[in-house]
Amino acid sequence: MSGFKKFLLRGNVVELAVAVVIGTAFTAIVNSFVKDVLTPLIAAVGGQPDFSDLKLTLGRADFTYGNFLNALIGFLMIATVIYFLVVNPYERLQNRFFPKETPDERECPECLSMIPKPARRCAHCTAEVTPVTDQATSAP
Repeated sequence: MSGFKKFLLRGNVVELAVAVVIGTAFTAIVNSFVKDVLTPLIAAVGGQPDFSDLKLTLGRADFTYGNFLNALIGFLMIATVIYFLVVNPYERLQNRFFPKETPDERECPECLSMIPKPARRCAHCTAEVTPVTDQATSAP
């Protein structure tokens, strides 16, 4: 039982629970935005006020593709907002405060072991290698 208690009290489980609750609330907001704002704007151009009424009848089967269109628009809106308001700024902050370090080592072309960039000879296989300077490795 104590293992289960430790699992529940770990930080990432609590963070995940908070994320699910916030995500659910955010989904409700975006779905309302799609239904009450975006769909009427599209209807003003296309003439259809509510996509949920759209259906295709083949024989005796009804395909209600309008609900799918509403769900698709909602998904695209959620994905767009999440990318531009969460993922993109987070990646910028990560790159600004925690820049990726350039490796100080490289592979020996003969034995594939890791050697320092300025090395002229591999310490493992003693093959002669051309030293690499920072200017040679930087992209133009």
